[in-house]
Amino acid sequence: MAGLPPRKRIEDVELLRALAHPLRSALLNHLTAVGPRTASECAEAVGSTASNCSWHLRQLAQYGLVERADAEDGRERPWRARQVGLDIGRFADDPARRAAQLGVVGASLGHEQELTQRYLDSLDDLDPAWLDASGLSTYTLRVTPEELTRLTDAIDALVRPYVGAIRPDVPANARPVHVSLRAFPRIEHSGMAEE
Repeated sequence: MAGLPPRKRIEDVELLRALAHPLRSALLNHLTAVGPRTASECAEAVGSTASNCSWHLRQLAQYGLVERADAEDGRERPWRARQVGLDIGRFADDPARRAAQLGVVGASLGHEQELTQRYLDSLDDLDPAWLDASGLSTYTLRVTPEELTRLTDAIDALVRPYVGAIRPDVPANARPVHVSLRAFPRIEHSGMAEE
């Protein structure tokens, strides 16, 4: 992973709370996925209004997560993500920080569910090559904490060079693709961890 920018570690509770807002989470995710876009373009992508997106983009800019980019046509200047990944760190013992971290995760999971549903709703309209390339896989592993750390690090090393915002050699037929990984101990309905 040499040469790839690191994720931004978020430890500030106020910033975590700002990121827990579903629209801000969706805007940051969108800009990271597709590159610079105007507030109007963002509004169309995330299902909001241009003025609402503009306000939330300014809020994200105050935290240094987005910035204005140069306009190609001299009119409305687009916004771009300044980060290529966020890391909220280990869940904190401090209740306020943990609540803010859980808010960020909740917004992210909600957005991820929405993206998945939109994909499923558009199956009839997708190119067969994209249908063949897509995948929804789940696995139940039996690993130690050390093995899980090595596995998630290896997956990150494999996937990170393809992150659109930092990929220098994007092929002409490439398009943004959503990839997610959840890796945690399996907790059964009873609330007990499987051994």
